[in-house]
Amino acid sequence: MSPSRPLILLVATGLLAIAALPLLYSVNINTPAFGHRYEGGLTTALEELHHALQTMQDTYFQLWLGTWPTCIDWTAAVMGTYVSASLYSLTRSLDYDLPPRREQPVTVTAEGQRIENEINKYFSQAISYYFGEDAFSLRNQAYDDMLWVVLGWLENLRFINLHIDAHYPTQGDHSWYGKQFEGAFAHRARIFYDLAKRGYDESDCGGGMNWNPKLQPYKNAITNQLFISASAGMYLYFPGDDNSSPFLNAQDKKEYGKGLIGPSSTPYARPHDPEYLRAAIAAYDWLANSNMTNHQGLYIDGFHISRYPWSRSGICDQRNEMVYSYNQGVVLSGLRSLWESTGHLRYLQDGHRLLRNVISATGYNLSSNTPGAGQPGDDEWHGLGRNGVLEDYCDSRGICSQDGQNFKGLFFHHFTLFCESLPRTPLIPGISFAADASVFALHSQSCKEYSPWVARNAVAAMRTRDARGHFGGWWGDNGNDTAVLPLGAEDYRNDASVMQEDRERWGEGWAPIVVPPPSMKPVKQAGGLVVDGDVGQAPMIHARDANDRGRGRTVETQGAGVALVRAMWEFVFEHTVAPGGRRGLRW
Repeated sequence: MSPSRPLILLVATGLLAIAALPLLYSVNINTPAFGHRYEGGLTTALEELHHALQTMQDTYFQLWLGTWPTCIDWTAAVMGTYVSASLYSLTRSLDYDLPPRREQPVTVTAEGQRIENEINKYFSQAISYYFGEDAFSLRNQAYDDMLWVVLGWLENLRFINLHIDAHYPTQGDHSWYGKQFEGAFAHRARIFYDLAKRGYDESDCGGGMNWNPKLQPYKNAITNQLFISASAGMYLYFPGDDNSSPFLNAQDKKEYGKGLIGPSSTPYARPHDPEYLRAAIAAYDWLANSNMTNHQGLYIDGFHISRYPWSRSGICDQRNEMVYSYNQGVVLSGLRSLWESTGHLRYLQDGHRLLRNVISATGYNLSSNTPGAGQPGDDEWHGLGRNGVLEDYCDSRGICSQDGQNFKGLFFHHFTLFCESLPRTPLIPGISFAADASVFALHSQSCKEYSPWVARNAVAAMRTRDARGHFGGWWGDNGNDTAVLPLGAEDYRNDASVMQEDRERWGEGWAPIVVPPPSMKPVKQAGGLVVDGDVGQAPMIHARDANDRGRGRTVETQGAGVALVRAMWEFVFEHTVAPGGRRGLRW
C-alpha cells in the first residue's frame, strides 16, 4: 500500500551538529536530587526519565485513592498519559523475552526482570487510576476535558500491545497480566469519545469542535487538535468494545451516536472503524483552512462569533490571538496517525513545518544549532520562548494556572509521538501504511535535527529542580520578564477574570476549578516565604526562586518534566542510537 503522491518533506539545509550529541547521552546535573548523588555527576537520559517518573509518583500519587489528589480532573488524565507513555519508553529500553530464551544472556534476563518489576509497579498504579478517575464528573465537563481521557487510555492500550509483542512473543494474549484490562480501558476511551464528538458542529464556522457546551460558541485550537488526535488514535489503536452499558443514563442512550461525524451507536464498536478516520480527516481539513495561525505560523487559541447570540451569522470572525505551547503540540500526534492511516505525505509535511515554526519562536536557529544569532545571552522574547528554550507567556511572570503548568509538557509529549521512527512495514496490514526508504530517511533526518534543541530544553528544565528532584515550571528562568502578550490576546487559561469580565463574548455558566497544592496554605509566613491568598483562590507565593512563585512546583510541573526527559530519551533512542543499539542499555 503506497500512495502515489510526490515526496516533498521539509528538511533543514544545515546538518546536525554532531558535537551536540554527547549532551543527549549524559548531562551534568548541577543540583542534588533524589537523595543521592551519581558518580561524577553524570546521568543518562534513561536514568533521568526513571527518576523523574519515580519522583512524580512517590510524591504526588496516592495509591489508595487511585489518583493525584492535587490534580483537577483533566490534569489527572494527562498525568496518567505520561505514566503510560513512560512505560512505553521503558519497555523499549532493553530487548528481553519472558520467559527467557535459551540463548538469552543471564545478565540480560536479570536486567529485564528488573525493568519488568518497575513496569508492573507503575502499570498497577495506572490500574488504580482507572478506578480513581472521576469519570462521572468528567462527562459533564468541556469537550476538551473528555478528549484528554480518550488519549490517556489509548496511550495505555498502545503500551499494553507493545509490551506483550516485545517481551512475551510466544505466550499469546494471556502472557502478561495487563492484557485483561484492555477491554475496560477501551470502553472508557469509547464512552468519552462518543460523548465528546457531540461537540463537532457544522452550523457555526463551517465545522470544527466547539470548546464548551456551557458557553457561547468558541472554536478553539486545542479541542479541535484533541479531536483529530483522538479520532485518528481510535482508528489505529482502539481494539473494539462490546460493552454498551456503563456511564449512560436514559437521555444519553437517546442521543448516543447522534454526532455529526463519528460512529453510530451499536452494541459493538468495531476496531479500525472507517468513521473514526473520516472524522479525523474532516476535522483536520477544517482546522487547516480555518485561518487559525498567526504571522509566525503558530496556532492562535481560537475564534468567537461576534455579537452572538443576537447575530447568528455562524461566522468565526473574532480571533483570540493568544499563543499557547500546547496548541502547537497536540495536533502533531494526530498528523502522525493521519499519515499512518492514509499514507498522505501532506500530514508529515505540515507537522515538520509547524515544529520548525515552534523552534524558531523560541529564538533557536536550527541551521547553526544556536539560540538567536549565536549569542548565548539572547533574552529577546520570540513568541514562545527565548534563548532557545520553550516558554509560555505566564512562566516568567509566575502566573501560570493549573492549566497553564501543563502546556509545555503536552507539547513535548505529542512532539515525541510525531517523531517516532516511521514503520517500514504496515503495523496493521490492510489498515495502516508504511514508509518507503526515502520517506523514512527524510522524516528521521528531520527529527534528528531537532535533537539538540530537545536536549537544550531538557537540560534547562533539569536545572530548575530543587533538592527533592521537583521540576520548576519556568525552564528558561533568567530573571528577565520580557514576555509579550500578543495584541488581541485573551489569556483566559491563566486568568479566569478574562471570562468573567467579558460575559458577552464568553457567556455564562462556567467557572474554572482551582485546587491549590498542599504546600500552598493561606498563611502570612512560612519558612521565609510570603504567602497570601483569598478564600476560593489559589494562594500566591513570592520567593527568591522564580519557580516557587505562584503555584510553585506541582504535580503538573513535575509531569511536564517527565514528558520532556522522556522526549530527550526517545530522541537518543530513535535518532542517535544505531539500529540494534538498544540492547544492553542500562538505567
